[in-house]
This record gives sequence, C-alpha cells and structure tokens, in this order.
Amino acid sequence: MQRVLEPELMDDPAQAQAYAAADFEDAERLFVDLVEREAGPGPARVADLGCGPGGLTIRVARSLPAWQIDALDGAAAMIALTRDGVDAAGLAGRVRAVHGRLPDVVGAPDGLPPGAYDQVISSSLLHHLPDPGVLWQACARLLRPGGIAVILDLARPATDADARALVRSVAADAHPILQADFLHSLRAAFTPAEVTAQLGRAGLTGWSVSMASSRHLAVVGRRP
Repeated sequence: MQRVLEPELMDDPAQAQAYAAADFEDAERLFVDLVEREAGPGPARVADLGCGPGGLTIRVARSLPAWQIDALDGAAAMIALTRDGVDAAGLAGRVRAVHGRLPDVVGAPDGLPPGAYDQVISSSLLHHLPDPGVLWQACARLLRPGGIAVILDLARPATDADARALVRSVAADAHPILQADFLHSLRAAFTPAEVTAQLGRAGLTGWSVSMASSRHLAVVGRRP
C-alpha cells in the first residue's frame, strides 16, 4: 500500500474532544514503558512533540516526576485541552504547553530552545507530517549532545484491506471520528524500512528502528 497523506493538524474542536475522551490505554502504556526504559527516570528537560490533547503528556509527567516537559502541538484546539488538563492535574509547574509548528517553533520566542533538551519524545506525530524529515531535523536541533530521542508511531500495513481489518480489531467500539482517523493514520504511516532511510538522510546514524507492537514502530537514538 502506498502512503496516503492525511491533514497535518487536528484543529476541529469536535475531533480534539473525541481524542481527549478516548481510551488509548494500550498505546499509552506502550509509550510510557518505552520512554521509561530508554530515557530513564532521572532529572531531565524534555520536549514532547505533537502532544495532542495532553493526556499522554500528563501520564508521562506523573510517571517521571523528575522531568520538566515542554509539550508542543500545532493545533490550537489540542493545545487548549493540554493547558486545561495540565492545570487540572496540578502540573503547571512542570509542564509547559507550547502552541507552534515544526520547524518554525524551534528557536522562536516562547518556543522550543535549540540544544536545550535531555530528551525528545513523541507519540503519533510522524505520520501526520508531509515531510518526515521535519521531525528528525527537530530532534537533532533540540537535543543537547548525548540527549536521547524516543519516538513511537504507527506502522503502515501492507494493504488497505489489512488497515481496515486492523481498525475493526482495535477500534470497533471507538467513536466514528476516531475510527475514520485511525484508518487515515494507518494509510499515512511509514514502514520501518522507510523510517530507517529517513534517519540515514538526516544523518542520524546508529538510531534504531523496531516494531514495538503489531501496529507500532519505535525509534530510539542518541545525539552524538
């Protein structure tokens, strides 16, 4: 199956609310476990790229209480929900919600300072980007020397029939908006081989790409 682009931003308020109310327990636990294993629990300044409505950011912040997190999203509707959730969780002192888009937000006033982060983490952003190199370039620019990137995203199935079957098996009871978006996201995702090639073009040698579940791929790497 060839890649089919989907909209980069989820800025429809109904769409944002559907995501905020959804149960992504399996994927969120997978991501938090990956981050804890690869990045470690010690004190760190962290950039969370593509935070969406903020539920996963809050979960990471609670699991890793020594982390200071700058949570970025380009959709105004999503970042508004992130700010509300962070305030309600009492995490405003450790989590800063940033509205902006890559790559312009890197180095912008009130944006993400380059070379300032011990960790860059991201879940389900890569497949939204028309140019995937934007994410890898951002990782290289944001991380301090020795900093670690931990990225989780969907992996594109071999056929459209496989993608539809995956939606039926994973999201049969989900909101119709989420079902449609999940199918679009599977079509827009990359294969591990494609991601490996992207990392090579970005000069990120030694970064690993692996399947983290039947539908997720993981990228882990360290800036020299």
